[in-house]
Amino acid sequence: MTSLKIDKNIKFQYKFYGHEYANIKPINKKYDKIKDLYDLYDVLNNIWSKETCAPRMRKDWNINNKTLGQCSITSFLVQDIFGGNVYGIKLDDGNFHCYNVINNLIFDLTKEQFNKPLNYDLKNQQFKEIHFKNEEKYQRYLLLKNKLENYL
Repeated sequence: MTSLKIDKNIKFQYKFYGHEYANIKPINKKYDKIKDLYDLYDVLNNIWSKETCAPRMRKDWNINNKTLGQCSITSFLVQDIFGGNVYGIKLDDGNFHCYNVINNLIFDLTKEQFNKPLNYDLKNQQFKEIHFKNEEKYQRYLLLKNKLENYL
């Protein structure tokens, strides 16, 4: 991955993977009110909800684990705003945990839901067309996107 200078002024509250390099700017003018990935993460923390969580995980979702079940819809929203690609880590249950690669840097805004290290190997690129064949997932994505646009 590309090496960048780490910003020493980063607030320590950011725990998402890649937070040290998250001062990248949006490429989608529709979201020009978002300054960078830190700003988006702050907004997402205000709008992630049980309704945007994957149904199979809703019983475990709570305010202290807001990123639970949010990975694919969040990753594709990040892609809409910042570009790049979405990749997935195959989990023990056969599902994929999605994350972003932007400008050759890895970002995982929903990493906090895991209590273990993850292997970001870039082997399993993910695509909206495949994920959103699942109507329920597509509707959650639209809900998150609408919540973001209303928040802005």
